[in-house]
Amino acid sequence: MPLSPIPLASLEKVGIGLGRPEDVVVGRDGRVWASDQASACAEIRADGTLRRVGKAGGAPNGINMDARGRIVIANFGLGTAPTGPLQRLDPATGTVDILCGAIDGKPLVASNYPIVDRAGNVWCSHSTSDRVASEAGLADGFVYRVRPDGGAAVMASGFTFANGLALDADESYLYVCQTMGRNVVRLPIRADGSLGPQEPYGPVLGEPAFRGATPAERARFGATDGCGFDAEGNLWVTLVLANKVVAITPKYQVVTLIHDPAGELMSWPTNVSWGGGDMRDLYVGTIRRDYVLRARSPVPGLPLVHQR
Repeated sequence: MPLSPIPLASLEKVGIGLGRPEDVVVGRDGRVWASDQASACAEIRADGTLRRVGKAGGAPNGINMDARGRIVIANFGLGTAPTGPLQRLDPATGTVDILCGAIDGKPLVASNYPIVDRAGNVWCSHSTSDRVASEAGLADGFVYRVRPDGGAAVMASGFTFANGLALDADESYLYVCQTMGRNVVRLPIRADGSLGPQEPYGPVLGEPAFRGATPAERARFGATDGCGFDAEGNLWVTLVLANKVVAITPKYQVVTLIHDPAGELMSWPTNVSWGGGDMRDLYVGTIRRDYVLRARSPVPGLPLVHQR
C-alpha cells in the first residue's frame, strides 16, 4: 500500500473531555483506551462517551497493554506527584498497582512510555531526572526493563530525553525517540536480553526549537515524541512541537503524513496507535487538547503483543 498523506479534514475528534490524552491503546477486543489525568485511563466508547477507570495520580503518559489485557501506564509524575512510576491498571476492577517505583533504590520520577515484548517483559523509557537541565540537552534519560517476575534494571542510558519506544516485528531492535536529540536511535536486543550500543535510525528530523516561532518556523522543529511501526516496516514518528507526524521508511526516507501548521486541530501530537479489524484505525494523542484524533491509515499498523 502507498504511504500517502492523511488530509487534516479526515481527522476526527474522539474522546472529548479527556485530561492530558498522551496516548491510546486498542485491545484485542476492539475497546479503545486513552491515558487520562482525571483518572488513570478512560475507555472511549463507540458513542463517543468516556468511561473513566482507576486513579493513577501524577500524569498517566504512555500506555500499552499486556497479553492479559491489563493496561501498563508510564506515569510522568507531573503536578503534585513526587514520583513517576510504572503502573498497571486492571480495567475490570480499576485497581492500579505499581510495577516499578524505584531502581537500585532511586525513585523513578519521569517514566514516559512502556512497551511489552513477546516474553512479557515491559520496557519503559525514563525521560530525565532534571526537567530543566534536560531542555538544555542533559543526557540523563534511560530505558529500564521490568521482567515478568518483577525484577527491574536499567538497560541503557545516556539519552537526551528518552521518550517513545518501539519494537520491530521480530524484536531484534529497540527503538528510542530522543526528544532533545530530534531523532530516533535503535539498540540491538542480544540473545541474552541485554542491549547493544545505540545507532541513529534515519536522519535528525528537524531543527532545535526556540520560543516565539511562527507556524512556518515551528514546522521545521525536530523534537520527537512517540513512534510506532506499521505493517510494512515504516516507523511513524510524532514531531510534537512541529504539529507533524512523519514516517521513516526502511530506506531511511522521511515522509510527512499529517501536518497541522497552526496546531488548531492537532496540537502537540504525542503518540500514534492502530486498531480495528484491519488495523487501519489510526489514533493520535494530542496532549494540548482534550481529545484524541482518529483517522484511516493508508497502511495497517503492526499488531502489538496484546493484539496478536
